[in-house]
Amino acid sequence: MSDTFALKPELGRYAAWTFGSPTPQQAAEIERLGYGAIWVGGSPAADLAFVEPLLAATSTLQVATGIVNVWSAPAHQVAESYHRIEAAYPNRFVLGVGVGHPEATAEYRSPYTALTDYLDVLDEAGVPTSRRVLAALGPKVLKLAAERSAGAHPYLTTPEHTASAREQVGPSVFLAPEHKVVLSTDASAARETGREAVDFYLRLSNYVNNWHRLGFDDSDVRSPGSDALIDAVVAHGTADQIAARLDEHLQAGADQVAIQVLGGWENLLPTLTALAGPLGLTPRD
Repeated sequence: MSDTFALKPELGRYAAWTFGSPTPQQAAEIERLGYGAIWVGGSPAADLAFVEPLLAATSTLQVATGIVNVWSAPAHQVAESYHRIEAAYPNRFVLGVGVGHPEATAEYRSPYTALTDYLDVLDEAGVPTSRRVLAALGPKVLKLAAERSAGAHPYLTTPEHTASAREQVGPSVFLAPEHKVVLSTDASAARETGREAVDFYLRLSNYVNNWHRLGFDDSDVRSPGSDALIDAVVAHGTADQIAARLDEHLQAGADQVAIQVLGGWENLLPTLTALAGPLGLTPRD
């Protein structure tokens, strides 16, 4: 392995999670508001070309991938990109890696083996375990995350999952769950927005199986998803109510909560701005 053990990266208590990269200007404002990191989802390409502009526009903000997909981003190219970014911006980039889901990848074969093989290449290329995390939901990959990375980045989960994951990986492993939010006191409208984001995942076995482990039954995870499921994975209401829900992850053992604002890019900064105070963040002047 590339280093003897992984150290928890310092990414702050709260982060923004975006599907695709924000602009450098948005990144600068997210940093100003007091968020510690931006997680960029959407299976970014191996060149990770979006990272440096975000880091150049900020001074302390961390950028993480949420996640690089092992099927579409060759490990040796990702390792080269990691070292390029690290040389320019030391200790400000975290490499999130995952296997995606079988329904969306024609080449999907033996995902666990593919993930371990990918980590082997990263090890050989000198990508330190302390600067990488794994997308993990179930016990097997959570264990792998604890053994071969700094920690885990669970997606579309609940504080109950966070508590279970923390128990499984132990206290020294970094844990940063993602949670979706809609800043609206119109519960019906908020759930509709939530369903638009969650519907795709109701057809994916790894998420459905995880929700079953959390106690949801077939009627909950059948499209369009029950109110109980949507409310569990999409926080909505006032800024104070949303902040209280997100804080449940920290109380359950998360080191950081990655906040995905739903409803389009135009809602990103207004929602993060409204949440900053209730989350206890201190904006910069």
